[in-house]
Amino acid sequence: MRLTPRSNLCFSLTLLLFVWSMPAKAADPEPVDLVVYGGTSAGIAAAVQAKRMGKSVIVIEPSQRVGGLTTGGLGQTDIGNKAAIGGIAREFYEDISSYYQDAAAWKFQRAEEYRGGGQSKTAAGEAAMWTFEPSAALSIYQDWIERDGIRVDYGKRLDRSSLMMTRSLPARIIAIRMESGETYRARMFIDATYEGDLLAAAGVSYTIGREANEQYGETLNGVQTKMAIHHQLRKGIDPYVVPGDSSSGLLPHIDPEGPGEEGAADHRVQAYCFRMCLTDHPKNRIPFHKPEGYQPLWYELMLRNYEAGENAAPWINSGMPNRKTDTNNRLGFSTDFIGQNYDYPEATYEEREAIVAEHRLYQQGLMWTLANHPRIPENVRKQVSRWGMCKDEFEAGNGWQDQLYIREARRMVGEYVMTQGNCQGLAVEDPIGLAAYTMDSHNQQRYVDEKGQVRN
Repeated sequence: MRLTPRSNLCFSLTLLLFVWSMPAKAADPEPVDLVVYGGTSAGIAAAVQAKRMGKSVIVIEPSQRVGGLTTGGLGQTDIGNKAAIGGIAREFYEDISSYYQDAAAWKFQRAEEYRGGGQSKTAAGEAAMWTFEPSAALSIYQDWIERDGIRVDYGKRLDRSSLMMTRSLPARIIAIRMESGETYRARMFIDATYEGDLLAAAGVSYTIGREANEQYGETLNGVQTKMAIHHQLRKGIDPYVVPGDSSSGLLPHIDPEGPGEEGAADHRVQAYCFRMCLTDHPKNRIPFHKPEGYQPLWYELMLRNYEAGENAAPWINSGMPNRKTDTNNRLGFSTDFIGQNYDYPEATYEEREAIVAEHRLYQQGLMWTLANHPRIPENVRKQVSRWGMCKDEFEAGNGWQDQLYIREARRMVGEYVMTQGNCQGLAVEDPIGLAAYTMDSHNQQRYVDEKGQVRN
């Protein structure tokens, strides 16, 4: 039978009522107003707001920890204009301030000794505080969850092939099923993951990689080599395993295909890393270790970069409370595992786990190399080796977290796409948010330039 628009609508409503009234399995939760898939900061904030509106809500977190990057090492809040931070986000930073007003929070440092970290220093008299330990952020989110009676179901991953949708357009999600078998029904669903798995499974339009400049009338999109001047390798570095011998092959993680056409679209995604929480406190420090499976050739390019004149530690080591840090990528060879994440956005769960594990192996090996390798300048070895992972953060991982910094993955293509023009002042008639940071993209590939040298 061919469905007319009217019969199609009737069919969809019947399906909706049928699914909504189907007896749930014993393990299935009762239908709610809102299901949030992903317990990131966005997901927790959405759940808090839903509760304030009198709605029933369930948060489904695929891992065993809420908060995403906020509880996963990114304690250095990048702020261009603090006045832009409002609503539930500002409540979080005000609660951070309250947390550190308790003397018991200062275990490895006195409060008056802490000067703030990086660019996000807290001014005198501010009600908010902008830098924090991962454990402090986790404590606040757990308090919110308890305070508001938010149900969080941990360790449940979406069955990406099993969504119940209405057949009428625009299609709507009726229910989602987990790999573990539970079905969650709700009147509305939010995808608050970094990957956008629910978004993709529901058929929402999205893109991955770089658009061409011509697609949206931009100048800074697509392949960028001429503008790639920051976080760059020293000039003159040979790309081959045996210097000068192309038959020996390229060093690991150099893209043999080259950068592509300037300004053109491609599949490449800006690099991921772990935002490490380090400490230099002797009682809390875990020295960097040489990981099992260490790959010495992965770091040959870095060693050659130092031999070509680099002489600084390749990190941004922003101070957090209790003599800890939020440590991020800096210079031409650092914590970003450039070019090794292209498959991540669309990968299976098992493939993603392997990619995350390889990033961790790379970064653990990187830190050990920086702290110990004789080809690293002595001043860098001394600077790096006084730091280590924290005994009281991410204890199950010996100081290493599970949350990888997914800088970008799937990006929704909606009714309106924010472009370079908006970032540079092109206003919209009905704004829904306020931005407060500059345009920023990390390196996406390494290649051999026309001079036969390695570039980012």
